[in-house]
Amino acid sequence: MSLLDKETGDGGTAAMAICRGIDLSVYQGAQEWNARKAEGVVFAFAKASEGEHTRDAHFALHISGIAQAGLVPGAYHFGWPNQNAGTEAANYIAAVKPYAGPGFVHWLDLERRADGSNYAGVTAAGIRAYATAWIAEVEAAFPHQRVGLYTSANDLAAGHAPATVPLWYPAYPWSGAATYAQAEGHPKPSPSGRSPLFWQFTSTPLDRSICYLSESALRAWAAGEDTEDMPLTTDDIDKVASAVVARLVAGGGVLETTDITAVASAAARAVLTMDGVIKAPADAPDAKTNAYWALQSYIKDTNARVRLLQATEAAQSAAITQLASVIATFDKNIDPAALVASITSAIETAVGKIVIHLDPTS
Repeated sequence: MSLLDKETGDGGTAAMAICRGIDLSVYQGAQEWNARKAEGVVFAFAKASEGEHTRDAHFALHISGIAQAGLVPGAYHFGWPNQNAGTEAANYIAAVKPYAGPGFVHWLDLERRADGSNYAGVTAAGIRAYATAWIAEVEAAFPHQRVGLYTSANDLAAGHAPATVPLWYPAYPWSGAATYAQAEGHPKPSPSGRSPLFWQFTSTPLDRSICYLSESALRAWAAGEDTEDMPLTTDDIDKVASAVVARLVAGGGVLETTDITAVASAAARAVLTMDGVIKAPADAPDAKTNAYWALQSYIKDTNARVRLLQATEAAQSAAITQLASVIATFDKNIDPAALVASITSAIETAVGKIVIHLDPTS
């Protein structure tokens, strides 16, 4: 199953792209992959390694089966932050290198063992530095392949996770076995304000996850391509709005025109970078010298501009709502209507200056 209709909180229905998957380790035997595919599974990840020297005894069995079944493949490494990140990354890289072709996804499993032995003696900052270093090593070994982080709510709350990596999040709201249908009908988790791309929702009878992309978008994402069905989430918009408001009330509440313009410009750039950019077609004769191509991209151009307008409008609305709330309790001498008009104008001006131009002559 790749595309679902999910009820929204206001009684409406929103199309929500979701696909299904599993992950495996030495604790599972050979899979009947036709049965897994009949359940709608389109991605599968297998444990490859742990710590500085340990390898999963069933990795070759699982990853070969995943590849033969035509699923989106990936592997993970169980981390020991109190060991050497470089040595651990080398252990993982050696384990997966024979299998990690285009479209392969890599994960660091960052979670505290029940006895705490893998976190012993390491500070929160040290754990974060370990994760950052491991991810950097794997990214360098496999250019253009995705590297993400599997980690818990406790780790996120403790600040162990780098902010910009793809997130695979485990949380089990149901006791015992849970079905894909249950997870697909459940609100998307948002641990510590993060927006996971994958959610592992049960470990019974297998570790099952869903991905918040359609199958085609997941395959494109895994291949390192820009995915055009990844709109800004409410979480993304709220972060932009919060950044605007926080900057405006910094420094004792002095609201300078230059501050407003700078923050509005930063917010607009954030909207653009979070939503991605459209690359020139690979067959364009000047693709290396001209980052954007027009003649083959009018439809994409229109789509990008509409999405930009929608994202900008959403960011403006959220920022204005938060700002009005702050003003009500902050400074009675400020004219809320005039300030809101100024903010709106500044954001519109900033966005206008950095519109993505797919046509180099426009």
